[in-house]
Amino acid sequence: MTLEYKGTSIFYTDDGNGEPIVLLHGFLENIAMWKPFLPELSKKNRVICIDLLGHGKTGCLGYIHTMELMAETIGAVLNHLNIENPTLVGHSMGGYVSLAFAERNQDTLKGLCLLNSTPQEDSQEKKQNRDRAIIAVKQNHKTFIRMAVANLFSTENRTNFKTEINETIEHALKTPLQGIIAALEGMKIRKNRLKFLQNLSTKKMIIIGQKDPVLSYENLISIIEPTNIKIIKLPDGHMSHIENKDEILHEIMYFIEK
Repeated sequence: MTLEYKGTSIFYTDDGNGEPIVLLHGFLENIAMWKPFLPELSKKNRVICIDLLGHGKTGCLGYIHTMELMAETIGAVLNHLNIENPTLVGHSMGGYVSLAFAERNQDTLKGLCLLNSTPQEDSQEKKQNRDRAIIAVKQNHKTFIRMAVANLFSTENRTNFKTEINETIEHALKTPLQGIIAALEGMKIRKNRLKFLQNLSTKKMIIIGQKDPVLSYENLISIIEPTNIKIIKLPDGHMSHIENKDEILHEIMYFIEK
């Protein structure tokens, strides 16, 4: 289904009945990443999956897709569907968007789960890496995508999940050049929402991979353990929904139901 918003089509799916759950994919992903989870999650819940700006079947809206702008489009879809009190689950960039949405809607949010994501902003080094990535994307976005996707898995899983990596790359290659750059620019300038997350009164959980090549496991542990945020530690990389699929489904279902 699509919603026209500010002249751009926002694509989403709406499955099941019950408590509203909103699933937000990460950078270079789309709602296809959630397909293996839908049969179980939609048995007792209403599950909304949304293609973020410049990803999947959703169009672009300018040259920089800030996390706030993406959150705005999530709000437009949920308003259109008359959904209140959702639980949000966001993978990686989807987690950044979930935090931006939560900041605007904290009084009506039922739960927030960050999957392989962080409430912190980009470090100076990470911002420089984003700039390098933008240059690489402009030179050859297909080569960039192939390298970027494979590098999200733990080293050993780049062999163990070869088929899944190739499928993920095929989906990622459908991401338009403008969408890739706009997301990189938006992630680069996102703000630190750690204090906000600490103070957020709703139930909250963060799932982190011990061998995540993108996010520092040690750093996340150090900033999250002193807080009241539930931590789930998994043994693999950044793509927990593939590398640790059964555990992810179990943890998300438990988080929703508790």
